[in-house]
Amino acid sequence: MTTETQLPLRLPVLDDAGRSVLFSEARTANTFTDEPVSDETLRAIWELAQWPPTAANTQPLRITFVRSDEARQRLLPLLADGNRAKSEQAPVTAILAADLDFHEHSPVTFPIKPDLRDNMEAQGREGREGMARFNAGLQIGYFLLAARAHGLATGPMAGFDADAVTEEFLPGGRQRALLVVNIGHPGPDAWYPRLPRLAAEDVLTFA
Repeated sequence: MTTETQLPLRLPVLDDAGRSVLFSEARTANTFTDEPVSDETLRAIWELAQWPPTAANTQPLRITFVRSDEARQRLLPLLADGNRAKSEQAPVTAILAADLDFHEHSPVTFPIKPDLRDNMEAQGREGREGMARFNAGLQIGYFLLAARAHGLATGPMAGFDADAVTEEFLPGGRQRALLVVNIGHPGPDAWYPRLPRLAAEDVLTFA
């Protein structure tokens, strides 16, 4: 039996189809069908997205799924004009946020450092915010890939009033909205033309 301390020395390689779904064909969806996305599927996306690493296993990402008509009408005015129709059409819109009090879970998530909770508490929310945002950002990437792995398209949007969304849906000061993401099956003309990517020589340096 393989244990966590006896993981394979070589990782499996994704085939071309897997790489395509997760990376080379990954696109931002701008239209969606009216096919619903079940609670079970949304939970399954998270069950997959939760596993990749964060610093000190902090796991600060918090997700609010907006799907009711009442909640949608509260959200739409807080989005940029060009994003409202997309979210009105999408079966689910996720508000992805960073929990600034993530350290409260550290006795469970990082028991090898018992003093982590007290150390992070002493920093206050302002001192923890950078760590929360960075690691929630990592988890956002994992979340988008997990949604694609479940056959769903995503439409991430930074065009929204983050302070207003935080106040409306995440009151109390503990969480900060980072990104709004539409989720569903792509509708007609869902994709804009593919834009160029930077050449390797513009990105890579070998030291």
